[in-house]
Formats: sequence, structure tokens, C-alpha cells
Amino acid sequence: MIPNYIEHLGIAVNNLEESIRFYEQVFGLTCYAIEEVKEQKVRTAFFQVGQTKIELLESTDPEGPISKFISKKGEGIHHIAFAVSDIEDKLKKVESRGVQLIDRTPRKGAEGLDIAFLHPKSTQGVLMELCEKNS
Repeated sequence: MIPNYIEHLGIAVNNLEESIRFYEQVFGLTCYAIEEVKEQKVRTAFFQVGQTKIELLESTDPEGPISKFISKKGEGIHHIAFAVSDIEDKLKKVESRGVQLIDRTPRKGAEGLDIAFLHPKSTQGVLMELCEKNS
């Protein structure tokens, strides 16, 4: 399975507004979207850097996955997301190659993407996300 490109890097942050200011002031980037994904208990902010995006992730719930991640590891890179075509087929292919899936079927993510996560226990310690634009 060869991904189309790196869709985004997800970065867990404590304070979305402070982090947006950092990326805007230090790197001169422009935040083009802020979105809440209630099902994932997260608020996101996006920056475009070439073909790849940076997605900042702030928890909206102390029991949410981003809050738990930050409490264990601190702020920082949370996941790498790969753009793919036919996400359901790609999930079957990586699972057949021994990768443990967090999501057996895609779910809705930020920016209207269909997403599915691969477990870091079987991806050399890196949480990986597959993303597909809705048709």
C-alpha cells in the first residue's frame, strides 16, 4: 500500500489559541480553519505547508484521547496522516500484513475526511491515520 501523500501531521497542544499564535508569529503561517470534532472530543486548527497540513489538536474533554495523550507524553506530535484512495481496501490490506487496526471501518474526521487509525503497537510506535476525501 503506497499512500498518495502525507495529508497532515497531528500535534497535540494544551491551548489552541496560544499554539495558533506560535505558528503564525514564528513561521508566518496562516490558520485557515478551526473546527470542533465532537465525536473525538477535540478542537482542531489547520495550517497549509506545501501539500501537507499541520493539524493542531486541543482536547475538549479531560477524558478525551488528546488529553490522555498529553498527560502521558506531553504536547507534541500525536500522529501522521496519509492520504489514500479507497480507504476500506487499504485498511484490509494493512490488516492482512499484520497491522493492528484501531478503526476497522472509517469514521468522520475534521475537514469532512473519512479517517481510520492504525495502532502504534504495530506501526513502530507511531500512531498512523489513513484519510480519504469524501466523493
